[in-house]
Amino acid sequence: MGAVVDALLFVISPGNFLFLFIGVAGGIVVGALPGLTGSVGIILLLPFLFYVPPAVALIMLSGMFCGAIYGGSISAILISTPGTPSAAATVLDGYPLAQKGEAGKAIGVATIASTIGGIISVLCLIFVAPQLARFAVRFGPVEYFALMVFGLTVIASVSGASLVKGLLSGFFGLLIAGIGMDPVMGYPRFHFGITNLLLGFPMVSVLIG
Repeated sequence: MGAVVDALLFVISPGNFLFLFIGVAGGIVVGALPGLTGSVGIILLLPFLFYVPPAVALIMLSGMFCGAIYGGSISAILISTPGTPSAAATVLDGYPLAQKGEAGKAIGVATIASTIGGIISVLCLIFVAPQLARFAVRFGPVEYFALMVFGLTVIASVSGASLVKGLLSGFFGLLIAGIGMDPVMGYPRFHFGITNLLLGFPMVSVLIG
């Protein structure tokens, strides 16, 4: 518990709190723009974080992501277009309130809900993270294969009428993930003689694409 208190004191120090504020403000702007998500905001912020200490970078990244999650509800309420996937449900109640002239009330409720939800989530993470870490290190090939099948099942369930397109997108993602060195046998796959592909596609490039 002492480590948590030390971390909290570190975050609320004037200099670090300023970086947190910048990250949250930038995240709100990114989240409010339809098509940009918290992940995209983090990707755009990464090049600027090579010049700050790692702890400060984590503070800004956390602020950026949390701000983007909240910012997605702003466009969902005002123009019926969620800025982030997590704000999709906000359209159902928020946009009708905006049409009645109560957009400020809807945004206020979203702000309070995001704040309370964020605090509860952080508290849960503090106490559950050690158990999750011990569980995660036990993951092996069988568990990862089960997760892959589960992901394809989710794609099939949310694709609706375009089931074929959804499955094709999922298998295309698997094909991209298969490029590079085989982690078990150690031989190259789908690199087509290009040395740079031996390590696979960088995660940042795939996310931007």
